[in-house]
Amino acid sequence: MTAHVPDNPIIHFLPYQKAWIQDASRFKIGMFTRRGGKTFGSCGEIVNDCIGAEIEKRKVRWTILSRSENTAKEALEDALKPMTRAYYAVLKGLSNLGKPIFTEDEFHVPAHVKEVRQGDQTYMIEVPEARFKTQEVHFPGGSRVVALSASPDAARGFGGNLLLDEFAFHADSRRIWGSAYPVAARGGHKIRVISTPNGKGNKFYELMTTVDNGWAKHHVDIYEAVRQGLDVNVEELRRGMADQDAWAQEFELAWLDEASSWLDYDLISSCEHPEAGFPQLYKGGLCFVGVDIAARNDLFVIWVVEQVGEVLFTREIIARKRISFAEQDALLDAVMKRYRVVRCRMDQTGMGEKPVEDAQRRYGSEVVEGVLFSAAAKLDMATALKESMQDRKTRIPAGDPELRADLHSIKSQVGVTGTRRLIADGDSDGHADRFWAGALAVSAADLGTAEYGYEAVPGTRSRYAAPDQGGDDEEDAPGSRWGHDGGSW
Repeated sequence: MTAHVPDNPIIHFLPYQKAWIQDASRFKIGMFTRRGGKTFGSCGEIVNDCIGAEIEKRKVRWTILSRSENTAKEALEDALKPMTRAYYAVLKGLSNLGKPIFTEDEFHVPAHVKEVRQGDQTYMIEVPEARFKTQEVHFPGGSRVVALSASPDAARGFGGNLLLDEFAFHADSRRIWGSAYPVAARGGHKIRVISTPNGKGNKFYELMTTVDNGWAKHHVDIYEAVRQGLDVNVEELRRGMADQDAWAQEFELAWLDEASSWLDYDLISSCEHPEAGFPQLYKGGLCFVGVDIAARNDLFVIWVVEQVGEVLFTREIIARKRISFAEQDALLDAVMKRYRVVRCRMDQTGMGEKPVEDAQRRYGSEVVEGVLFSAAAKLDMATALKESMQDRKTRIPAGDPELRADLHSIKSQVGVTGTRRLIADGDSDGHADRFWAGALAVSAADLGTAEYGYEAVPGTRSRYAAPDQGGDDEEDAPGSRWGHDGGSW
């Protein structure tokens, strides 16, 4: 049965949704704006196909793989159920055959061993048993629709026609595709793929952009959707989003590649300076330090910036792999002796608890601050680093490919709910450890200098004085745009 939307439709679809439903291509893919009803239109095709099968006394089967259990349930509750009930309410002959059943079930994947290839190596790994909740529609004539959260095992376990919903946001989209496509293609079934974009590092991007790959392609951004009747206020949406990158991706359907990298290579290179990264060029100014604690094979990184006027000059980046906590403490002690460190921010997450506690005992909690790497804290630090670099107020060492790769490795990802999160792409040798040390240092400068409630003892020398300065001579200390309003220290 060819998909058909009647002249007097049971359910109202917008023109681009009708175009999707009426496209009977075996393989089709659609990139649709958020709030455009892409799942609703796709479920419209599925219900239409199942109703046609009921009328013609044949069976069809559809599997919907959604990005999560909740979105699978939404597809059933917000689209499949009301559409199916609408058909049965209007087409009286269907009710004589019985009524569809809506149910929640469970799909069980037993524990098993599977082969995994990494480069030239092949490994056999044990996969524990898993259970997936399914949302199902059972039609009286034997047709069936199953919606569940996406995984390679789930994709392999279900047959029939396939809808991959919000495919760009599926975790491990390539493995899911490798499991799902052979199952659907082997039986001559239809495959539908819909999503908003999510950068270029996923299978959805590849399918959507490959030329002449046999896929019928649909593209509807927010402006086209509104032109075709979508009832939303574009400017109100844009203001509410308050994030140009997210707006470009979610509504204008931009492929954010460099934009999805928190720091693109042009920005990184624009902040490189031939005099940055040399401890011997330290001018005796106030310094801010960021410390990313090592975890197993990760790097332990100390990043030191010196405030020179309104610019933060990187004076030293220390990166060591697989060293003891005692060695880490010794490296930090040496940094605290070499520079006038007024604030040090350290990664306190996980194994960072003890190093932070030890450093605070040695240098005081007014100087050393532990930072727990929550999503919000990471975004705040990353934003401080990015804005400082955009304003050309941070200088980094020039010509260091490892540093460049680390800084570029953090990606900005916006989920279907509009929430931004930062992830490391894993291509750098430091797993973004240098990035986070730099972000800690720059955010330490953004917080300003610590406030101290003490009076100097006559004849003593402040530990914040430069090697060639006395700590009692206030007018010798440089001013800070972070610490005060231009007066003396």
